[in-house]
Amino acid sequence: MNDAARHPVVSRADWLAARQGHLVHEKEFTRMRDRLNEERRALPWVKVDTAYAFDTPDGRQMLGDLFGRNSQLFVYHFMLAPGQAEGCVGCSFLADQIEGAVLHLEHHDVSVVMVSRAPLDDIRRYRQRMGWDIRWVSSAGSPFNCDFGVSFTPEQVASGQVDYNYHTIQPWGEDAHGVSVFFKDHRGDIFHTYSSYARGAEDLLVANMMLDRTPKGRNEKAADGQPMDWVHRHDAYEDTPKANAPCCG
Repeated sequence: MNDAARHPVVSRADWLAARQGHLVHEKEFTRMRDRLNEERRALPWVKVDTAYAFDTPDGRQMLGDLFGRNSQLFVYHFMLAPGQAEGCVGCSFLADQIEGAVLHLEHHDVSVVMVSRAPLDDIRRYRQRMGWDIRWVSSAGSPFNCDFGVSFTPEQVASGQVDYNYHTIQPWGEDAHGVSVFFKDHRGDIFHTYSSYARGAEDLLVANMMLDRTPKGRNEKAADGQPMDWVHRHDAYEDTPKANAPCCG
C-alpha cells in the first residue's frame, strides 16, 4: 500500500475546509507565542558581578567586550570540550542554521557568539572545517559554563545527578547545550536576562521547523527514540563533497 492510499485524499473544496479549520489553531498558536515572548521579555534580570574572561581571536576579552557595539548579547553554549576533535552534531546542526542570521542580528543591536570549554586552537580548527563565520570563543579556565548550567564537574557527573534545564537529571557527560542572553546598559553594567536548555532552543532549528510542515514531519526512526538521529555534520553526508575537510593547521 502506498502513502497516498494510507492518507485521506479529498476534493479541493474539502481540503480547503480542513485547511481553514487548522488555520484557526495555527492563529491561536501564533497569538500564544506572542504572549509567551512578551512574558519572556518581562522576566526579571540578574546583574552579572563575576568578571568572566574568554580566549578570543582578538586576545583575552571580558564578557562585556563580547557585546561589541551592541547592547544585547546572544550566547550559544556549544558542546566542544577539551580533547574533543569534533563538536557536538546537534550543536553543529544549529550553528549551520543561525550562521545566516548573524549579520542581520548584528545590525539590530544583538551580538551573537558561541562559547565552548575547548581551547581556542581546537575551536579554530573545527570552525575552519565547518566553514562558519560565527564568532566563537573559549571559556577555558573560567566558571562561565558551570555558572550558566551547561558544564558539570567530574564529581557532579559521577554522582549521577546534575542540575540542568531547571531540574535534576542524570548527566550524559560533562557538557550540555543551551542559550543565554545578556543586556549591557549605558554604564557598562551587564545583566543576565534569559537562559534556555534542552528543547528550549528548538525554534532556532529552521530545518526542523520546515520539516514540521512536510507530510512525513521529522521522520525520526531511531531505535532508541532519540530525536535528530538522521542529522550529520554537514561535511559527513555520504553525497557531500569534502571541500570542508579538516585542514592540518
